[in-house]
Amino acid sequence: MEPFRFHLFVCSQQKPEGVPSCPASGAFALLSAFDRELEARGLTRQVQLTTCGCMGLCDEGPVMVVYPAGVWYRRVRPSDVSEIVTSHLRDGQPVDRLIWNDASAMKAMSIEHGEKFRQAMAARDRSGTLPDRLDQMIRGYMPSRCLLTALELDIFTAVGEGAKADEIGKRIHANARAVEMLLNALVALGLLSKSGDVFENTPESARFFAESSKDNHRHGLLHLANIWHQWSTLTHAVRSGTRTPVEPDNDREAAAGRTRNFITAMQRHAKDRAPLVVKTVGTDAVRRILDLGGGSGAYSIAFAKAYPSVHCEILDVPEVVPLAAEYVNQAGVSAQVSLRPGNMLQDDLGSGYDVIMLNAICHMFSEAQNQELLRRAYHALRPNGRIVVQDFLLNADKASPQHAALFSLNMLVNTDAGASYSEAEYTRWMKAAGFIAVSRINLPGPSDLMLGLVG
Repeated sequence: MEPFRFHLFVCSQQKPEGVPSCPASGAFALLSAFDRELEARGLTRQVQLTTCGCMGLCDEGPVMVVYPAGVWYRRVRPSDVSEIVTSHLRDGQPVDRLIWNDASAMKAMSIEHGEKFRQAMAARDRSGTLPDRLDQMIRGYMPSRCLLTALELDIFTAVGEGAKADEIGKRIHANARAVEMLLNALVALGLLSKSGDVFENTPESARFFAESSKDNHRHGLLHLANIWHQWSTLTHAVRSGTRTPVEPDNDREAAAGRTRNFITAMQRHAKDRAPLVVKTVGTDAVRRILDLGGGSGAYSIAFAKAYPSVHCEILDVPEVVPLAAEYVNQAGVSAQVSLRPGNMLQDDLGSGYDVIMLNAICHMFSEAQNQELLRRAYHALRPNGRIVVQDFLLNADKASPQHAALFSLNMLVNTDAGASYSEAEYTRWMKAAGFIAVSRINLPGPSDLMLGLVG
């Protein structure tokens, strides 16, 4: 049975650098070209495009197979895509010059490749060579640090429409030789292109990292550059049980910059998730919402835009409130969203709220602090009011999902006592605070909701 008229399989098996493979021969560019062409021709409902593992024909890549007839193509280039779509997928005539139909040679090559691969893996195992997965994990900081440094230096903006290394060095006030080394590494990572001695942004880097782009993520990503330094203290944090600040607390300008980068990053994450939370929580009988640690105000803004009768109050630390006010004013909902500077762990929360939200907040606090915060939130809600907690929830074993487990370490190096917590822990805390009908609602993405009702 074939649910689609045609089904295209393109090999995308990644292999170590220098080893023949379809990706090394341009498989991902080929996939992108097919994606664009099928979309442009209106064929996405008739043709299924699928990546697949190694077919054992690496020296002839990129290799692809078109079903239902099982036509094999080899050495396919993006420039061939339009012809394949027109001739084969539209007119039913395979492209002869690209077809590989020597079945015996193909089978022999695939078998030989498989045998060589197994022999190589066996030899590596006997010699005690570190597996590629572990080696890549250990060296994973290298490309990460390369990109973070490029963002800190605003390399992609400096590259502009194309420039030489010495020009870029002058623009960012950095050493020309070192800049060229960084630029070459960014080319190797596929983040820049190079023609002669001129460097250019890729479409991807120009869109997401250059100042002139509306989709520029640089300022938010600088938050990751900031916390990278804290991660370097992980060994000490594990020994001591808490964070060790790596920068002086009295540097006000640097601290303000870090805060703005953090709020920008949170805004990027929250603005897409906020509508999901609004849809899930709804506003039946909801008039007043308290947004604890509201950050950029993304969730309050989303509620205000969706329901004109709702009023939201954001409580956050004094240095964040002016930043939140900027987003609230830009969204045009200042009449519905008020802001209050304060400390949610110490200050009076108020009373009579229909909903209290804790979006990406509880992971910053200890178990005892969260229990007390939930208890105080319970008393600040009216009867039938709801608590809404959104966070990265660990499974019962606390070793999965991976994102939540790693984020727990992020809290270890960045907070005094924060961590990721499990559904069972939130359930226990909420019930101890007095909430009933405690439930979990899964959302698309890495974080989920825990809800509780005031009886």
